[in-house]
Amino acid sequence: MVGILRSMRPRQWAKNALVFAGVIFGGRLLDRSSLLAAVSAFAVFCLLSSAVYLINDSIDRHADRRHPFKARRPIAAGEVPVRVALIVAAILVIAGLAFAMSLGAAFGMISLLYVVLMALYVSVLKHAVVVDVLAISAGFAIRAWAGAVAVHVPVSRWLLILTVLLAALLSLIKRRAELVELAHDASDHRRALRGYSVKLLDRAIAIVTASTLVTYAVYTVSPDTTARFGTNRLLLTLPLPAFGMARYLYLVYHGAGGSDPSEHLLSDLPLLGCVGLWVLAAIAVIYR
Repeated sequence: MVGILRSMRPRQWAKNALVFAGVIFGGRLLDRSSLLAAVSAFAVFCLLSSAVYLINDSIDRHADRRHPFKARRPIAAGEVPVRVALIVAAILVIAGLAFAMSLGAAFGMISLLYVVLMALYVSVLKHAVVVDVLAISAGFAIRAWAGAVAVHVPVSRWLLILTVLLAALLSLIKRRAELVELAHDASDHRRALRGYSVKLLDRAIAIVTASTLVTYAVYTVSPDTTARFGTNRLLLTLPLPAFGMARYLYLVYHGAGGSDPSEHLLSDLPLLGCVGLWVLAAIAVIYR
């Protein structure tokens, strides 16, 4: 039971907090029913993402056994039989989609789209250069989209663009970490790594980092944003995401690697504090 729980990777559920962007930036945070819907949406994606992790670890178990860190995963280590992992994954998918449909047909279909995309990712797309990063980014965008649909607010194109950029940044950093950690054995663990190089990824990381910050700055002062919130003071929060991204890059280039974004977020107090302050600052501006 402990092995199954570890394989579900509850520490990674922090990524699903993205579904709350809709209720916060849609102006529904103080509405009890909307907040409950957002919490329910979060629970749905925790179930579905855990199912994806179980399936992914089952497929990758042979390669994971040759990995210095992934070899300790319960399925790769033989603590959890593959058959049991796949049965639990099926139960989580069925329960997650049933729960999603109870929140509305539109939300249910978006949740199904996420499952299909992730199934394609773990089986095929993660082996294709660049496509692997785009697939992960799309998965995060679907979370943001689903969060907005769950609380019945318009889907902000700015939110989706920022989500894609930030997810792409984290994915590129993760690929770089894998190249550095595994060196010449990298392509044996992930075929897509054959098409990447540290130099290429460093350039891409720099471009996407700058693009993310510029896009966020433009979003805070765009006519749509100022009209929706009645203020352009959201621009005052820009130093917080700038510091957060700089802090994360510092961790990446000074030993932490970047192979596990959720682990960095939950274990690095300056980074965690920065994210918390940004959320509070954004809420203060929007709900002043």
